[in-house]
Parts: sequence; structure tokens; C-alpha cells
Amino acid sequence: MRAARLIKMVLLLQSRPSMTAAELAAELEVSERTVTRDALALSEAGVPVYADRGRAGGYRLVGGYRTRLTGLARGEAEALFLSGLPGALRDMGLEDAASAARLKVSAALLPSLRDASESAARRFHLDAPGWYREPETPELLAPVAEAVWDDRWVSARYRRGDGEEVERELEPYGLVLKAGVWYVCARSGSSFRTYRVDRFTAVAVAEERFDRDPDFDLPVFWEERAAEFARSILRAEVVVRLTETGARRLPYVTDRAAAEEALAAGDAGEGRVTVTLRVESEEVAFGQLLGLGPEVEVLAPAALRERFAEAARGMAELYR
Repeated sequence: MRAARLIKMVLLLQSRPSMTAAELAAELEVSERTVTRDALALSEAGVPVYADRGRAGGYRLVGGYRTRLTGLARGEAEALFLSGLPGALRDMGLEDAASAARLKVSAALLPSLRDASESAARRFHLDAPGWYREPETPELLAPVAEAVWDDRWVSARYRRGDGEEVERELEPYGLVLKAGVWYVCARSGSSFRTYRVDRFTAVAVAEERFDRDPDFDLPVFWEERAAEFARSILRAEVVVRLTETGARRLPYVTDRAAAEEALAAGDAGEGRVTVTLRVESEEVAFGQLLGLGPEVEVLAPAALRERFAEAARGMAELYR
């Protein structure tokens, strides 16, 4: 623990001209007194750490000293490629590995380039979760992520959509963060499936490793399953007549692919287009299409048309 902290302290001082005790304490998550003791230990070990006294003082390395402890460990190298996802790294328990990797890369750069990471961070930020929702980190994400990184078998209890819990032996191949929700793509038996990480109620990571299929492509698998899922939930159809404005707005209030497919096959006439739209359910369609107001007229099914008529009468009464 202390050895890793001392190495990190050297790398921090190597990547910057100087740092105050308070800055080092914040980076290392220790007290300023511990920083003083660590600096003394490094000096006694032959690392030329010099302390400048006074209000503008701090710690620095003397004489252009450079450590050779800059080689990336495998876990650090892997975490570095995810360094643009700080929240995801923290959730998976990889924040320390990514921090160490960034320090080593910074220490290896020319002095004129050492502010590159800070410069990029000031200009670009990735916010993965969707609007109007507070993302929650699944309780068992860390052990699942550990199994994914190490190609280890997992014994898990999983709560299905109907609430029933089932036992599963999984080979976890990859993690996907979609709109703030974590999914694990895993092989169960001879087939690959997708599981929501927040539905795991128990996870045990085995010591035994599985043999990863070299042909498995996580982005391709996810794209195929996501498209398949989107199609599978569109189980109902509604027939609607749209104005030009309604047709233009339709892809923004319902499933985009379904809307574009319906519009392409629509029957246009008298400034309106009649389309048959695939939807998740009549209930969902009511909430989605209601946002188009007078730009849409529901023709079928009859029950949904009557519901829109009732809503229109209510709105007319309210604003009379």
C-alpha cells in the first residue's frame, strides 16, 4: 500500500514542476503529515525530493530526475482506454488503475505536452446517462466487471422480468453502458445472452477461467441484439393520418426506425399521409402520439381513437 503511494508521489512530482503538500495530500488521499513523512522516505531512498519552504513553497524533484517506473501494467493499460468514462471507471472499481496509467503516460511525455490530458478534459466530457434520470450503480457491478476483465466464470442468481429468480452459470464476455443502464453480454451454455446487471441478486466469481471465443465481437453483438430487442417490443399497430408537420415530428415521439418505415410506406393525399405504425402497445402509443396534438388523427383501432376523442373533449372543456 505504502510502496504504491510512494511510486504515485514520484510520478506526480515528475509530471509537474512542483506541488504543495496540500495538493499531494489531496491526490494521494492522505494527510499533509503523511506527505511529509513520505517525502523524507523517498529522499532517504535516493530519490531527490526537495522541499521549498514558505507560502509559495512545495515539493519538487531536483536535477531533472526521472523514474523508470513508467511501464504500464496490463490492468492500467486496459483502464486507460476507458479514461474518458470517469463514472464508469469508478463504478467498475477501476478508478485507481486509470489514475496510475494516466500518471505514467504523463510522466513519459515531454514537459511541453504534460498538460495534454488536462487540456482535453477541459474541452470534452462524456455524460452517458439519459436526461431526467438519476443513474444508480448496480450493487454487484464491481465483481461482474472483475470477471469480465479476467475471463472468469460466474455463478449468479438473476431476477427475470417477471420477478422469478433463476440460477445461471455464465461466461461474461463484455459490459455495455446504455443510457445509464449496465448490461453484461455473457455465454450461457452454447448461446450468448444479455443480462441487466442491476437484476443480479448474487454473484460469485470463480477462480477458473473460461476460453474466450476469438470470433466474439462485442459491438457487433450488442448492435444486433439492440435492434432485435427494439423490434421485439413493437407488438401492436395503429393507423394514423398525419399533417406534414406531424409526419416530420413523428420520428421524435416514437420509435425512429418504426416511424421512418411507416412513413416510407404511407399513403399520401390532400396534404396528409396515412400510415400504419408499429408500437409497443396502445397505452404507449397514446402517450407518444398525444404529443403531436392536432397534427395527428388516430383512425384505428377504434378504442384508441375514442380515447383520443375523449382527451380532445377534455382539453376543449378545460380551455373553453
